[in-house]
Amino acid sequence: MDIVGKLKKEWFLIGMVLMIILAVLVPHIGASSGPLHLNLVTEYGIGLVFFLHGIGLSPTAIRQGVGSWPLHVFTQAATFILYPLIWILLSSWLTSVMPLPLAYGFCYLLVLPSTISSSVAMTVIAGGNIPGAIFNASLSSILGIFLTPFMVEFFTGFAGGNMDISHMILDIAYMLLLPMVLGQLARPFLHNWLSRYKKITGKLDKCVILLIVFNAFSDSVLRGIWHDFALSTLILSIVLCAVILTVVICLLYSVARLLHFSHEDLAAGLFCGTKKTLAAGVPMAKVIFGASPMLGMLLLPIMLYHPMQIFVCAIIANKMAAKLPSHQHQAQQAN
Repeated sequence: MDIVGKLKKEWFLIGMVLMIILAVLVPHIGASSGPLHLNLVTEYGIGLVFFLHGIGLSPTAIRQGVGSWPLHVFTQAATFILYPLIWILLSSWLTSVMPLPLAYGFCYLLVLPSTISSSVAMTVIAGGNIPGAIFNASLSSILGIFLTPFMVEFFTGFAGGNMDISHMILDIAYMLLLPMVLGQLARPFLHNWLSRYKKITGKLDKCVILLIVFNAFSDSVLRGIWHDFALSTLILSIVLCAVILTVVICLLYSVARLLHFSHEDLAAGLFCGTKKTLAAGVPMAKVIFGASPMLGMLLLPIMLYHPMQIFVCAIIANKMAAKLPSHQHQAQQAN
């Protein structure tokens, strides 16, 4: 693949770096009070993105995945029990070696729900239980609307403004869940038409995330949040993300083997259980942490973790696919 092709393939990761650079160079443009009014643009963009997610979710596939209860318990326990336990184990150390907003950013990363699109995509590549992956990723996203703000409040006491937990959950449900429900209702009328423009709609959520990143980092630069941020802290954050991902993958793989999961359930559980959502995590942070100037630093862990999980899980998915007979893998992908 030539250089241009590689750049096109990784445009989103490159875009995140460019948004941070732009926020440093021209923070007044991307700030909430700036000429682009990105705080309003991203708010409507988030609603549109989750409306499209709702249209894309297949009710049939979700119903087919309901029956695999050991897989469901395994996956949701990984997301909402194992990861938060890591925060409990590391919290005292993290708050002593890095700025408090960054430590809270790791707490936020560890209590986020799974991601839908890439979890299912990796399961497809690995020849896994696709209905089970769709069901668990969707269930995780819905549970996260209620559990993520509750756990952030419980573990850190950090919430935007004077908003109590019930208002926070209602705001997140209004921002993410309501558009998804409306998308499901509109699916019979719009799904076939939108399928023709899948390449365009597939990039929309990433574009909205880029705008939110630009907005969050611009606000934090204008407030001087990054003045005392050392390079060693960034390196520590990168290493910590890599260690957390490695430990969780190895642990989930070992437990799934002990439970005698089939290849299909192993793939679905591994990818749904290890992933953390950037698409829902970034907009949820705006509700949970409010207009905090620390938002850029709070989002840094999930921004570092996201490309790592995509890269590592893609390698694992391809290795798992190679172990399957070709005819079996083709049949699973067709289904």
